[in-house]
Amino acid sequence: MSGHSKWSKIKRKKGALDAKRSNIFSRLSKEITVAVKEGGVSDPSMNARLRLAVLNAKGQNMPKDNIDRAISRGEKDGNDLSEIFLEGYGAGRVAVFVECLSDNNNRTVADIRCIFNKRGGSLGTKGCLSFIFDRKGVFSIPVKAGINMDDLELEFIEAGAEDIEIEDDMITVTTALEDFGKFNKKLEELGIEPQKAELQRIPTVDKRLPVAEAKLALRMIDELEDNEDVQNVYHNLEMTDELEQALEEE
Repeated sequence: MSGHSKWSKIKRKKGALDAKRSNIFSRLSKEITVAVKEGGVSDPSMNARLRLAVLNAKGQNMPKDNIDRAISRGEKDGNDLSEIFLEGYGAGRVAVFVECLSDNNNRTVADIRCIFNKRGGSLGTKGCLSFIFDRKGVFSIPVKAGINMDDLELEFIEAGAEDIEIEDDMITVTTALEDFGKFNKKLEELGIEPQKAELQRIPTVDKRLPVAEAKLALRMIDELEDNEDVQNVYHNLEMTDELEQALEEE
């Protein structure tokens, strides 16, 4: 978990997320469209996945018109999109799990395979990383002025929080997969709206590499994240102090 979250923080500091805002909106739109397709209804109050997708879109300041268009697409042509999960290894045998939403499975698999091969990695068979990643609920919650953190942490623990981190006015809570819904309901009861709530694949073991080799693995991860069909990329590269410093100096 630490490697993935620390890399995300570094990218935020370098402004990379702002530069890719249109790409973020595209991914959020796809998730909303598929949520309508899978749930069978376009009313967020009756579709849990859609409700979560809309919440995450609002957390990223996605305009309401964009959200409405994504819902409308789900009602009309959501069947064009399907989920694809690809897993393999990058440079230095870093485990990499890729989640995609695509309207052309053959194109997407070929594109992802090309990125792996070009950067010294290789795609594996389905389930080859099942022993490396656990699926967890991850909630990003803004810290509000005057909040009693001791009381709030007790509420969170009671609702299934396994880990609570506070940094830069943001609370990050991790829950077991089976407690994701329970924790989300607790936030609703407390009147707390998370900036983001999602199921992530958290590595159970990290991979430490020399800085030069780690940069090669991260270059592949960046290319995967830039692909228009990719929704999420998870990896188990350990973000050491030396690597973090080298990235911040670039």
